[in-house]
Amino acid sequence: MPDVKHFDPQEALERAERVFWQHGSAAASVQVLTAATGLNRSSLYATFGSKQELYLAALRHYIGTTSHPAFRALAEDARGLPAVRDFFDGLITLRCTGPYAGWGCMVVNAQAGTENADPQVRAVLAEHHTQLCAAFRTALETARAQGQLSPDLPLAETAESLALLAYGVNLHSRSGATADTLRRTTAHTLDTLTRKA
Repeated sequence: MPDVKHFDPQEALERAERVFWQHGSAAASVQVLTAATGLNRSSLYATFGSKQELYLAALRHYIGTTSHPAFRALAEDARGLPAVRDFFDGLITLRCTGPYAGWGCMVVNAQAGTENADPQVRAVLAEHHTQLCAAFRTALETARAQGQLSPDLPLAETAESLALLAYGVNLHSRSGATADTLRRTTAHTLDTLTRKA
């Protein structure tokens, strides 16, 4: 008889994701992960492989369910610069309120933590960065077409700068920055992009 799983692997992955997101991979021992997922060690390994494979699966799941929808919404929004402002407003709200306030972003946490010593993790982070910059670049192109930007603004470099601003929001929120502080900073930065009369 084949072994029948008496648990939901997707639910277990999401629980592991929350552990990695809040605490990082180094602090998430196998004991912590088994307690969070409700699985014993053998079931955890049989389903997901090693702890590092579980972390990679959780990171990819986080990006697929959290990052990609936000990037898609930003790129497909026809309003241009207001869409960029709303992206940052939504990001700040997410980081400073609700059940995950103070956790930061799992991707940025990995960039700042020991997780990025793994080449596979670095590859996932690099792809995430490329997609974030591409979403900002598309929104900026829309803004330029609508005459919202300073005409000499370099779009590729500005998209990169906005990605770095988003990383800063994530890191600073994790260290206790308030939503008001983060909104003032992002508003000032975005104001420098607008077309001058």
